[in-house]
Amino acid sequence: MSQQSASFKPKTVSSVLKLHLKNEKVTVKKRPLCLVTELMRIFSKEALTRAADQAKNEGDSQVTLEHFEKILPQLLLDM
Repeated sequence: MSQQSASFKPKTVSSVLKLHLKNEKVTVKKRPLCLVTELMRIFSKEALTRAADQAKNEGDSQVTLEHFEKILPQLLLDM
């Protein structure tokens, strides 16, 4: 099995950011967009790793929503 690095498309991240901006005229420049995209990638990877560890600790072979729910409070506090 080949290991691929997960990533987000900058255009998708930009669209999500625009949904939450109050002023429609605000634009996100390329460098800050790259930074936010990288932060989202790191956050997602950390969440997946912690959920997988939680599943392993419980003796499960698959990660479920319950595993994410268990790790989410600490993950948000750590960020």
